[in-house]
Amino acid sequence: MKLVRPQAIILAASAFTLIQQPPLPAQDQTESLHWYRGNTHTHSLWSDGNDFPEMITAWYKDQGYDFMALSDHNVLAEGERWMSLDAVAKRQRALGRGAMQKYLERWGDEWVETRKTEAGAEEVRLKTLAEYRGKLEKPGEFLILQAEEISNSAGGKPIHINAINLETVIPAIKSDDAGDLRQVMGDVVTEVRKQEQQTGRPILAHLNHPNFQWAITAEDLAHVAEMRFFEVYNGHPGVNHLGDAERPGDERIWDIANTIRIAELDRAPLLGVATDDSHTYHGGDVSPGRGWVMVQAPALEPNALVEAMQAGNFYASSGVSLQSIDWDAKSRTLSLAIVPEEGATYSTAFIGTRSGYDATRPEGENGIGEVFAELEGTEVRFTLPEDALYLRATITSSARHGNPSFPEQKKQAWTQPVGWRAE
Repeated sequence: MKLVRPQAIILAASAFTLIQQPPLPAQDQTESLHWYRGNTHTHSLWSDGNDFPEMITAWYKDQGYDFMALSDHNVLAEGERWMSLDAVAKRQRALGRGAMQKYLERWGDEWVETRKTEAGAEEVRLKTLAEYRGKLEKPGEFLILQAEEISNSAGGKPIHINAINLETVIPAIKSDDAGDLRQVMGDVVTEVRKQEQQTGRPILAHLNHPNFQWAITAEDLAHVAEMRFFEVYNGHPGVNHLGDAERPGDERIWDIANTIRIAELDRAPLLGVATDDSHTYHGGDVSPGRGWVMVQAPALEPNALVEAMQAGNFYASSGVSLQSIDWDAKSRTLSLAIVPEEGATYSTAFIGTRSGYDATRPEGENGIGEVFAELEGTEVRFTLPEDALYLRATITSSARHGNPSFPEQKKQAWTQPVGWRAE
């Protein structure tokens, strides 16, 4: 479902600088910009997902998404690829009708290609993006972005980075030395930028699930200047989203990293995305529909979407929809209008860090990621304190998530940091 178009959203960032622009007149803004819902982290049988790419893409289209990206590990959906039916069945790991049966029912014998090997094994050919794109895309209504999860590592620690709107595969970097972790992160994003320059197409790179295997710390994210985007929410149940008693969750990582970047390194803050990271589509626990981005762009086109995200014109969501995000740089006031869901109430935490913060304190008063105010209702606004380094908002609904990735999960949304550099 499309959101009501906002009258003003004033969030923009270049690769290393946040540009806060004056709002367009309401009529022009409404006519030129639209909200688009999409997922940038999805897996299929091309790597470690358990369904065919057409089936997965069709699910997102049927659920009302405007765009999605299949981001299989270290591969693009191109070239000839056959997979044994036994392997497809084993990958499914679920009861009920098999993936092949569902695939045939939806697409038919004329589309689904199978063969027998000399040894008698049955195989199915995985379709390429170039083949199925024309079956699912519709100009102005649904778009597929080409993507890759570049699955790097350092000393065995996973460093997974999604690249969205790619033209060719970017090889993963693997180092035996855990001390190379930050170097690997920076080098991968540098390779993304090189392809961007060579092809002339914008490419978004975002770090995935920092707490997966507890691989990447807030300090790591802070000190890699090339990294500008990360997953503040990933719908995979195994990514330690909430942290534990001794290690911070993803939101806390965001505040620690941004405090270091702004206060100590004079660097632009990280921007947060929400994704599914879906792998299972037949009743498994790594299922789709958990997290997404809402991008405000002039058109549903690959370059327009990526450029809008690079400019910071988006928010992350796991179920809460926003009608408008209005940052007034002159008054340093952030105003939000929430699209109400029947029976739900909303609480918005306005969060930031003061310039005189105490790094040893928890996120309480004068700590990193202090909650400056928590306001109830569907229309809220807050003026950034004069001594604050930045401001962001987390909106939490009283409604439970319909497909939770952790116990008692509520629907949420996250806005991008503003006010971090004097206008």
